[in-house]
Amino acid sequence: MQTLSPIKHHKFAQPMALLMSVLLMVPLLNACGGSKSYSSPPPPVDDTRGGAVAPPPAQQPQAKQGFSNGQKVAVLVGAAALYYIYNQHKDRQEQGSQGKYYLSKNGRVYYRDAEGRAHWVTPPVEGIQVPEEQARPYQDFQGYNGKSTGLNINDVIQNPVPAR
Repeated sequence: MQTLSPIKHHKFAQPMALLMSVLLMVPLLNACGGSKSYSSPPPPVDDTRGGAVAPPPAQQPQAKQGFSNGQKVAVLVGAAALYYIYNQHKDRQEQGSQGKYYLSKNGRVYYRDAEGRAHWVTPPVEGIQVPEEQARPYQDFQGYNGKSTGLNINDVIQNPVPAR
């Protein structure tokens, strides 16, 4: 009867241990010297979830002061406000929250930051006061002067509304 010598077991154990050690170090080395460039933009950021709500733009209080001359205003909330915001930003050339806005296929509005990351846009809960003349094109949308029925952004995606 032949017995296996312990030396034969060690012949494979040492190279295997070395191979396993090298394989375990690959992720560490890769993380340390990784490139900062992305092949595609990073995932979208929803600024309305899990954080402090951003204060309304500084321009809004100034706009409210301008309405004190008796000019009629409409309050846009929800879909009407979102579509109004989108139309105000869709042709801009800049990046970021004051730059160009996009309409996604899932019915949301977003903008891209300097890194190319998408940020979802949410209209202010209190609504946007807009001169009635400017708000008239949005009268068919949900949220026009508190209206709970009407068009939403998905309706615009399926049947594009003429430029407003």
